[in-house]
Amino acid sequence: MAGKHHDEATGVRDDKLKVRDFWESASCGEDLYLQTADRDGYRAQAERRYELEPYIARLARFDDAEGKRVLEIGVGLGADHQRFAEHGAILDGIDLTERAVAHTRARLESFRLTSRLQVGDAEALPFADGQFEIVYSWGVLHHSPDTPTAVREVLRVLEPGGEARIMIYHTWSMVGVMLWVRYALLAGRPWRSLRSIYDQH
Repeated sequence: MAGKHHDEATGVRDDKLKVRDFWESASCGEDLYLQTADRDGYRAQAERRYELEPYIARLARFDDAEGKRVLEIGVGLGADHQRFAEHGAILDGIDLTERAVAHTRARLESFRLTSRLQVGDAEALPFADGQFEIVYSWGVLHHSPDTPTAVREVLRVLEPGGEARIMIYHTWSMVGVMLWVRYALLAGRPWRSLRSIYDQH
């Protein structure tokens, strides 16, 4: 069945390899907002990110993470991860790609911040049951070929009474409109469907 084969070397399904390979080519926002992979570049990328998506901070509530065990699933370029670190979280981060982990590690090092970062799979989190007080993920879990399993993993690693702070895209969302304007309207292809835009971008 298409999308269910395994890579013999890694044991990873080919549908997941496609997701990994897409994000390995450029972490989310890298081609748009990251001019240089250094302290100044990361600072400018974060400013642009929170200017375009000011509602991130309302969901993440970075300032209430001090001393709490926090897991971020899908660290991307690490802007949110940096914010949690700056607010004193006891922090772990995981991403499907080496590229995102490398960016986030470099970013935190440049600001003298720490986290335990690793490459891993949201559908099989390498953490004990009930290990975290907060699990945070922004715009990531819907990219998983098996989103329900990823959500079950979030619940598994949360301690009783812990909090999942998760954002996933709704088809008819502001993010969808922004993507359609950029990749359909401004590209002179207004007939493009949101499905094709989400699949490719």
